[in-house]
This record gives sequence, C-alpha cells and structure tokens, in this order.
Amino acid sequence: MNESVKLLKKIVENIENVIVGKKNAIELILMSLICDGHVLIEDVPGVGKTTLVSSLSKSVDASFKRIQFTPDILPSDITGFTMYNQKEGKFEFHPGSIMSNIILADEINRTSPKTQASLLEVMEEKQITVDGETYYVPKPFMVLATQNPIEYLGTYPLPEAQLDRFFMKVSIGYPSKVEESLILSKFQKSNPVQALKPVATGEDIILIQNEVKQVFVDRTINDYIVEIVAKTRSHSDINLGASPRGSLSLFRAAQAWAFYNGRTFVLPEDVKFMAVPVLSHRIVLKQEARLKKISGEEIIRSILQSVKLSVVENYEKE
Repeated sequence: MNESVKLLKKIVENIENVIVGKKNAIELILMSLICDGHVLIEDVPGVGKTTLVSSLSKSVDASFKRIQFTPDILPSDITGFTMYNQKEGKFEFHPGSIMSNIILADEINRTSPKTQASLLEVMEEKQITVDGETYYVPKPFMVLATQNPIEYLGTYPLPEAQLDRFFMKVSIGYPSKVEESLILSKFQKSNPVQALKPVATGEDIILIQNEVKQVFVDRTINDYIVEIVAKTRSHSDINLGASPRGSLSLFRAAQAWAFYNGRTFVLPEDVKFMAVPVLSHRIVLKQEARLKKISGEEIIRSILQSVKLSVVENYEKE
C-alpha cells in the first residue's frame, strides 16, 4: 500500500470518528474528490448529510464555505460581483461564496433555477465569469450539494444539465439500531465534528488526483464502459440516456476505486461497483417507469447484468 492510499484510508478513518456505519458513502465521496468531481447527496433530513460534508472539510486542510440555498438567494451571492470604488476610481471584484476549495450547497433544490444555473460554469470549468472577467476557483475544488428527495413543496428540481455535472449521487440512509445507539453516545457531551483535526492538505489531494489518472485501463474496459452507457440510451424505460460525460466519469471513478484498493490497473468489478452512483442520476425515466416506481438505480443494475465483457484474461500491466 503506497503512501497516497494510506492517506486516503486515514481520511476515511478520521471521518468515521463522527459518521457511524456509513463507510461506503464516505469512500464514494472521497473517490469523487480525488477524481476532481462533485457530489449530490440525496437523502431524508437528519441522517447526517451536512455533518458528513463538514467532517470531510475538517479532515482536509483546505478552505470551506457553506451556502444555505433559499428562494431569495441571488447568483451574485454565489459568484461575486463588481463594485465601483470611488476612492480608487475603479471597479473592484468582490468574490462570492464559491471562491473556496470545498463548497457545501445545502438544500440546493430550494433556490431558483436562475441561481442554480450560476453553478453550471464553475462546476464544469472551475471558473466564473463576472462582468466579462474570468476568475478561477482555487484547487482542489469540490461542490457537495444536498437535497431532500421526499419534500417537493417550495423546491425547484435540478435540470438535467445540472445533474449531469455531478460526478456522483450518494445516499446515506438510516443507521442500524446499534449504530444509532453509538451515535447517541458520541454526541452525548459535544459535537465530535468540532474535535476533528486535518489529516491531509489540499496539495496532498492534488497530488493524488494526478496519481489516479495514471491507473491503467485496458481497451476492453473502455469498450465495456461505452457499452453500459450505450444501453442507457436504448433502454425501454429510459427517456434520456447518459451522456459522454457520464462515460468519462465512470472511467475516472473506476480508476479511483482501483487506486484506492491498491491496484495500478482497472478490473470490470471496479466499473460495476461505480456504475450505479455515477450513472443513476444521469438518466431520465419515462413516465410509465415512474408510475411503476422503478428507480434509476434498479435500471442501471439490470443493465450491468445484461452487458457482458468480451475479453477478460489479464488486466495487469507490468
């Protein structure tokens, strides 16, 4: 196990001091970070979405901003604005909340489509444009957005273009009885998030991001990924399939999972493991499928069962 993998394991362990029994969700979010991607955390209130993001920000020594999305928040609150300085006799840029390494976009579906759209450029290109001037966000950069999938009153569903910019969608879920009892003990005297100390730096994350890109992917794995994504475009229950951005995201996610598991090459199992969180939110189901209560996750799993890898012999590159 190399030092980078040890560091990633250390980050997971650090977050587990606060988040009990949700190692899979923690690892998925960390995979998104080392792939330079963004995460949509969709779950019911009170299961620890915001606490998980706060724990990640505490574990990595980088700047962190929380944006509480409300109907009255404006795009300029996110990106920033220019104002005329009478003393200096010139316009000055006042950066918005987006100018940070890790961004928590809390309850993102509670703000207007106009404000949601202010994130489109920065999530894809890592830059914002204000009054014709371009400003780059710091590296590493990650947006972690939360939303409640149950309550729809006063919300604005994210459009497909916005959803496609999220590298992954993650759900935390309710804890078991044993885990919930442990949570009560941990939070008895104080919030354990406050006691977390950084175990990695932003520079460490940038280094690992570059290492992940070096993980070898065989051509047959490429074809396997493309075949899975192509199936989403012809499936009888899907109105709109995953885009090429989805293919690339699955490719990167498989590299990250292989790297995290100490390998220098990708296996089909890496692709299968990452397919649901990477692709399920990128497809638009037909009305008939929604009426039948079929989920995107179920459809992606069925596609994985139907797609066969043509040549599987040896994926290790010496």
